Amino acid sequence: MSPSLLINEPETAPPVKKPTTFVQHNSRSSSTSNGSRISQTFGTTSMIESKFLSHPEELGVVAVGFSGGQCKPGVDAAPSALIESGLLTQLREELGYKLYGDDQVHLYTDLVPKDDPPHRNMKNPRAVSSVTKRIADQVYVQAKEGRLVLTLGGDHSIAIGTIGGSAKAIRERLGREMAVIWVDAHADINTPETSGSGNIHGMPVSFLTGLAKEDNPDFFGWLKPENQISLKKLVYIGLRDVDAGEKRILRENGIKAFSMFDIDRHGIGRVMEMALAHIGSDTPIHLSFDVDALDPMWAPSTGTPVRGGLTLREGDYICECVHETGSLVAVDLVEVNPSLAPETDIGAHETVRAGCSLVRCALGESLL
Repeated sequence: MSPSLLINEPETAPPVKKPTTFVQHNSRSSSTSNGSRISQTFGTTSMIESKFLSHPEELGVVAVGFSGGQCKPGVDAAPSALIESGLLTQLREELGYKLYGDDQVHLYTDLVPKDDPPHRNMKNPRAVSSVTKRIADQVYVQAKEGRLVLTLGGDHSIAIGTIGGSAKAIRERLGREMAVIWVDAHADINTPETSGSGNIHGMPVSFLTGLAKEDNPDFFGWLKPENQISLKKLVYIGLRDVDAGEKRILRENGIKAFSMFDIDRHGIGRVMEMALAHIGSDTPIHLSFDVDALDPMWAPSTGTPVRGGLTLREGDYICECVHETGSLVAVDLVEVNPSLAPETDIGAHETVRAGCSLVRCALGESLL
């Protein structure tokens, strides 16, 4: 990640003093009559007024190169692939955002223990818990400043941190609960006991909603009420590969979920109307988008592809609709895995392109 693209700030929030911004982006400099330089800073290209961001022209970027929530290597390379494809440059130069964050992709190798045996059926539990706690701190640092936060993953276990961090910041800054729109082929709401695989990327929603509980801070006990979300403010879109235990959880808790059946029946336009009506117009929204929500025709290079998914245009439309609400406060893009397509195959390139398109649409790119 080029350091010229981002304004660097500390990973953890300083107790009193706010970090100083030492680079101005999205500005046009001109000379005054005495030869000094002045900087004129402009907003984004979006015509939508933000309801909950005090600095909507600012974008906090967290690049998470972590794959420990599942068993297939390569998803940790996704942030680099997305950035190298020009995503951050597009957000800065074409959409007009001032970028904040770090000039590196975080790999969190210092947090991964040599020995990490299963706990309550969870694989790599210590690593995932400690990494997601660090991510929560990183997201919180950006979100507390009233700026939109973009997290590039990484597998979907990282949402324990991204949502945990943004939920805390929204409660502190606005005194409100935050809604989550989870776009995914999978519900990711298994508890450790209902999971068949033990992979934590299939469990983040259960921990974020309190359905899965753990007191030990080494195993997600660091999650407090301020990091969690209400089941009533959770909406799924694009589901089509849901475990039996997850179906029971969704039904017993009355969770609002739109499967591909609903999208086929009603169309994506009507589904988005119903999803946003359920959340309401007075609630900040965190959009967590797993690229496997798209059909493998559009995003083949992902760890758990499932046929019969969203078209790229439907995915873009979801992001456009959420942006149009003016309620968006955070975006995750996860599960892009460039290594799962042969070098001679265009699948990895197309998946990265699709991911970039989703992010741009969520951040205000429009067709006209």
